[in-house]
Amino acid sequence: MKRAAAEILREYGPFPGVERINGVTYDGENVWFASGDKLNALDPESGMIVRTIDVASHAGTAFDGEYLYQIAEDRIHKVDPKIGKVVATIPAPGNGGDSGMAWAEGSLWVGEYRAHKIHQIDPETGKVIRTIESKRVVTGVTWVDGELWHATWEGEEGDLVRVDPDTGDVLQEVAMPSGVSGLESDGGGCFFCGGGSSGKIKAARHPGRGDK
Repeated sequence: MKRAAAEILREYGPFPGVERINGVTYDGENVWFASGDKLNALDPESGMIVRTIDVASHAGTAFDGEYLYQIAEDRIHKVDPKIGKVVATIPAPGNGGDSGMAWAEGSLWVGEYRAHKIHQIDPETGKVIRTIESKRVVTGVTWVDGELWHATWEGEEGDLVRVDPDTGDVLQEVAMPSGVSGLESDGGGCFFCGGGSSGKIKAARHPGRGDK
């Protein structure tokens, strides 16, 4: 399968005091990213951090329209952004090996890095509903218009990979300039991609959606 090169639309960061991007999500207005001990809200227009919430943030981040979800080692914290507090906690399916998270269809979708898996879990209990096997390591997860995409980071290389949600077969690969740690769609033509230890976030065009 031919790997198309990603079209990078914009790069954000590095940000003061942020050594690593661990997870990325989007609330329709701001890009939230995990940086170890904080969740940070980035205004994608100005490129400025407009808010932070103190919470352990070691891997994937997701937003369900009201609450943020944040992987902290072997747990997933549900965070109310209005008050900036953790309001619930569930177990993470990979028991500390989790590496990406998204919200879709009333469920959390959690990547398990080295196991090459994406788990659909119940956001109230953490129970695994089903598991999708991927052919690649998983370092970020997002859904857009029924398409399941995940990020990879192997060595110095990274890709955005679209997989069949039923079989896990790789349908499309987009080569990124470096490894990706966290992935989220803006719901249209853009992916926000965490840049790991670079401390940067890249906005990449969704392939085939150049008009959005």
